[in-house]
Amino acid sequence: MTSVRKLSPLDLFTFNLVNLDRFTETYYLSFYAHYFTKWPTLQRAVVASDGSVVAYLLAKAEGSGEQRHGHVSAVTVAPEYRRIGLARRLMDFLELITDREVRGYFVDLFVRTSNVAAMEMYRRLGYDVYRTVVGYYSDAEDAYDMRKPMPSQDPHGGSLRCAPHKRRIRPEELAFD
Repeated sequence: MTSVRKLSPLDLFTFNLVNLDRFTETYYLSFYAHYFTKWPTLQRAVVASDGSVVAYLLAKAEGSGEQRHGHVSAVTVAPEYRRIGLARRLMDFLELITDREVRGYFVDLFVRTSNVAAMEMYRRLGYDVYRTVVGYYSDAEDAYDMRKPMPSQDPHGGSLRCAPHKRRIRPEELAFD
């Protein structure tokens, strides 16, 4: 049995078992603190019956106009809690908020090109690869920028269209007004 609640700054000291995964980026405390102060309503934790954090979502809203969107900085689930729909619950939450409150055109995320399981999960959730970000991760691995259009603002999927020359970009080219 699990429940979803706001992710708390105190959770940063208890979610190590969730972050011990070669595909999960662990950030500096100041990075997490920035999310807690700027987008407090978008951070979520999934908590087991014993009170331990078994999954979490770190997200933000950014951009303006047709680039307004929700962004997943991290969604991760402890290995023993995978394949029971927790990531879907967290993504559903962000998509709902992005569509109704943020009034965003899409939700996007970056995923390692080697993380086949995550890419398959995101595809099942309706995400498509928009472009490749070359050398995005700290170990220089490339990332796929995956997007899902939001039904209220982008019912025809215009946010998935990309000029051919933009299919591969460098991290420094990422910008959302």
